[in-house]
Amino acid sequence: MSVFERSETDEFARGARALVIYPELPGRASVGPEARLAEAEGLALAIGLNVVQKKHFRVRSPRAVTLLGGGQVEEIAQIGKDLEIDLLIVDASLTAIQQRNLEERTGLKTIDRTGLILEIFGERAATAEGRLQVELAHLDYQAGRLVRSWTHLERQRGGFGFLGGPGETQIEADRRMIRDRMARLRRELEEVKRTRSLHRARRKRAPWPVIALVGYTNAGKSTLFNSLTRATVLAEDMLFATLDPTMREISLPGVEKAILSDTVGFVSDLPTQLVAAFRATLEEVISADIIVHVRDISHSETDAQRDDVLQILRDLGVLDD
Repeated sequence: MSVFERSETDEFARGARALVIYPELPGRASVGPEARLAEAEGLALAIGLNVVQKKHFRVRSPRAVTLLGGGQVEEIAQIGKDLEIDLLIVDASLTAIQQRNLEERTGLKTIDRTGLILEIFGERAATAEGRLQVELAHLDYQAGRLVRSWTHLERQRGGFGFLGGPGETQIEADRRMIRDRMARLRRELEEVKRTRSLHRARRKRAPWPVIALVGYTNAGKSTLFNSLTRATVLAEDMLFATLDPTMREISLPGVEKAILSDTVGFVSDLPTQLVAAFRATLEEVISADIIVHVRDISHSETDAQRDDVLQILRDLGVLDD
C-alpha cells in the first residue's frame, strides 16, 4: 500500500492489466527501445501490475495535446479494448493536458514515467524521512496538474485547518492546500538536513572514512553492502528495492574501521522532483570520502546506465562537467 491513501494507480489492485508504451522522441534515445520497454515493465512489476503488452512508438513530431500522433492514439485505444487493459503506462513525461487527453481518447487510466516511479517510492519508503521526501515529491508533481481529489490528505494527516472561504473554488482550495503542505514538509526536511549535518560533522571528527555505494537501480549495491557488513538490507531482483539509506561499520585491510553507506539507486530520467526531495539523503553521497560506483556489467545497457549515474552525480555537484 502506498503512503498515499489515493494515488496515481489507486483504482487498480495488484495484478491490474497494464499496457506499457515507449514513445521514442526525436534526439532523446539514449538506449534502445527494447531496453527502455524492459525497464518500464520492471517498474510496473515493482508495484505488482500485470504487464499484458509492451509497444514502441516512434514519434517524429510530438503533439502538444497527446504527445503521440492521432493514429497511434487510436491504435492504443483499440489495444486497450481488445486486451481488456486497465492502465496505460507511458514511459515518458506527460503534461497534465496530455495525460487528460490520452485518458479521454483511449478510455484508459494513464500515468507517465514520473508518476510510476513516484508510486514505487511511495510504496517502498519505510522511514519517516523517506515518507516525507516521497510525499513532497508527489505533491510537487501534482502541483501543476488538475487535482482530482486531495481531501484524503486531510483525513490521512489529521487536517490542514480552514480550506477556503466563500466563493473559493475546489481547485483553488486544493492548490493552496498542496502549497501549505509542501511548505510544512520542507520545514520538516530542513530539520532532517540539520540533524544529518550534525551526524556528518561528528563522523568527520572521527578518523574513519565514509564510503558510499552508488549505482543504477538493481545493479547489486545492497547485495554488496550485505556481503561486506553482514547486514540484512532488502536485496531483491527488482527496481528500487532500497530507498532509505543504511550505514554500517566495516573493517578493511589497512583500515581499522570505515563507514559504508548504501543509497537509493539511480535511473534514467529520474524525476526532478525526486532528486530535489531526496537531496538530504543524497548529501550522504556528496560528503563521502570515497564513492564506489557499483555496475552490473552483464546488463545489455551497462554503458548507458553508467552514463546516467555519472550525469546524476554531476547534477548533485559530486563530479565536474
